[in-house]
Amino acid sequence: MLVLAGLVSWHGLSRPVVAQVGETVLVVDGTVTGRPINPQIYGVASATAAQLAELNAPLHRNGGNAASRYNWQVNATNRASDWFFESVSEAGTTPGASIDAFVAATRAAGSEPMVTVPLLEWVAKLGPARGRLASFSVSKYGPQTGTDWQWFPDAGNGLRATGGVISGNDPRDAHVQVDPAFQQSWVRHLTTRWGTSAAGGVKYYTLDNEPSLWFDTHRDVAPVGVSMDDLNARTIAMSAAIKAADPGARIVAPEEWGWTGYLYSGADQQYAKTHGWWRTSPDKAAHGGMEYLPWLLSQWRTQEVATGRRVVDVVSVHYYPQGGEHGDDTSPAVQRLRNRSTRSLWDPAYKDESWVGTQVRLIPRLRQWVDTYGTKGTPIAITEYNWGAESHISGALAQADVLGIFGREGLDMAARWTTPAATTPAFKAIKLYRNYDNRKSTFGETVVQATTPDADRVAVFAATRRVDGATTLMALNKELTISTPVAIQLKGIAASGLVERWQLTSANVITRLADLTADSGVVRATLPAQSITLLVVRR
Repeated sequence: MLVLAGLVSWHGLSRPVVAQVGETVLVVDGTVTGRPINPQIYGVASATAAQLAELNAPLHRNGGNAASRYNWQVNATNRASDWFFESVSEAGTTPGASIDAFVAATRAAGSEPMVTVPLLEWVAKLGPARGRLASFSVSKYGPQTGTDWQWFPDAGNGLRATGGVISGNDPRDAHVQVDPAFQQSWVRHLTTRWGTSAAGGVKYYTLDNEPSLWFDTHRDVAPVGVSMDDLNARTIAMSAAIKAADPGARIVAPEEWGWTGYLYSGADQQYAKTHGWWRTSPDKAAHGGMEYLPWLLSQWRTQEVATGRRVVDVVSVHYYPQGGEHGDDTSPAVQRLRNRSTRSLWDPAYKDESWVGTQVRLIPRLRQWVDTYGTKGTPIAITEYNWGAESHISGALAQADVLGIFGREGLDMAARWTTPAATTPAFKAIKLYRNYDNRKSTFGETVVQATTPDADRVAVFAATRRVDGATTLMALNKELTISTPVAIQLKGIAASGLVERWQLTSANVITRLADLTADSGVVRATLPAQSITLLVVRR
């Protein structure tokens, strides 16, 4: 038997904690409570009404590349480089039909909708009888290396069969040109249909999608990388237009894609791609050497001071791990990397193991940038993320880890891209936080300090719950093949009864296991390999 140096408070007494050989000791200290957990960190995207209801999801995002060219008047969009740059009809012929349906389904499930408003000046148009149109028509621009041979053979991929990228195409082939007033009329449509944001209508408007990648993803209508000045001007103009239609609307931006998208504008990313990576960054140099997102934040704050009106109400980015974790690879090496790389969200000691090659510490970095360069206290959001392997327990562990980190580190809003199928472990990992008993019971709302000797092996998160005063614990055993005995020390937490236990393993079922007891303030359990265990400690 090993006697630990630490003491645990139990019924007002301090006494030594005795841990058995081989046990991992987790400490949950109820005397050290932290920030509230914003429930909007448990958001998703592109969910069905049934998925939203089962997940008890508080936030539902409409977004992606197709949202950048949505034409609300004809209810159509362009699929950009995701699918042969085709303009296609959405379901429904009435103006705004697909987004109205999105809002209706979201509201019916009790979730808050986030609607994406394009910043691009070109939106989709349709052909006769609402037919498809192509940005790179084969009949007009010649043979290309790929076409939509099955559904629309005239739509090409914009790459000449003889080599090179097609340039100088006419955006009017598949689009119409618009301005902020066009999008303002859409917001007025939404307020007429659903009420203003203050009256229960759409509250959150995200501004476009990953603008620094437009030169690639949307090269048929935006072949030149967007500069710092250009995106700033577009953001200010669109924010003003939206708020003129709905003064209570909350603007979410800049929706940038990832690491280089936080540091460099589209103009600099395109320059690097063309001239050699990062030898020089002309747009950054022209702005005093300031990094892209900090510079934008400084401009939005300047505009707010000058006008008395907030430009951006929530500062948002996207984040995907870059070392192969985002895909479906479940080899042991990638599973272990998936376990470690969640530390890039917070840990200043963790050097990202991908091409990024430095400490990302994304959530504290965003908070520091906002408070230093922008309007202090502005909420921060990760409106797209995904750690992959959603059909495997490895992906579920990463998902549970990410949600625990979001709450502990004080992120204000998040939306997973996209919603996993209800049959997958990743879906059930989210459900453990939001509806583990199918009665809408959730993880707690106020952070409690929880520590582990090695978060790459066993992670733990804790929070108190308002509705019943319970302390909820999420314990993750990341070991691929080894069960891990744990001794959970409850400091300053009076466990008056049995401790509920819910668990998800590779069997892919959320199971209510036999209750545990808190013996002298210590809960003992064995966590199966690759498992997520929720404990509910009642007062």
